[in-house]
Amino acid sequence: MKVNQKPGTLVYPLPAVLVSCGREETEYNILTIAWVGTICSNPPMCYISVRPERHSHGIISREKEYVINLTTKEMAFAVDWCGVTSGRDVRKFEEMNLTPVKSTVVAAPAIGEAPLSIECRVVEVKSLGSHDMFISEVVNILADDRFLSVGVRNPNTKSFDLEAAGLLAYVQEKYYELGNFVGKFGWSVKTKK
Repeated sequence: MKVNQKPGTLVYPLPAVLVSCGREETEYNILTIAWVGTICSNPPMCYISVRPERHSHGIISREKEYVINLTTKEMAFAVDWCGVTSGRDVRKFEEMNLTPVKSTVVAAPAIGEAPLSIECRVVEVKSLGSHDMFISEVVNILADDRFLSVGVRNPNTKSFDLEAAGLLAYVQEKYYELGNFVGKFGWSVKTKK
């Protein structure tokens, strides 16, 4: 039997990402975010939602760009630490021994240890209550070549193997490494031979 619960944000699991921002090395910062997602495929667009009181909110508002860095089990300590520590007080790249990497299109750095980094440019900001949503265009992707494999739809191209990367997910204040493969897109309607 189902019972009513107080309304809340229970759409889980979510990616546990590190968002890097800042134009100059002296202001580089990292913010842990789970309120992140895809909103359009053509043009490629995504969003992050950030509380206005967060240090990174001011940087992203001013610079209008940031990088979403996917994370792995090996990065879990840094993911948690960057989420509970303010960039006003510490330099997160240095404290967590993370490597700022020059992005291709945006000034904000990517994180060298991330298997995939998504360079974003803000096109709109929506104030929604506790968080502001930064709606953004994806302007470039930096992929760790260790996780590139033969393309699923086109064998002549390379695609990012998310399964091999061992990505980190977030569920109600807990971190998990993504688990077992269940099925491919469209497997439910494929004809059986």
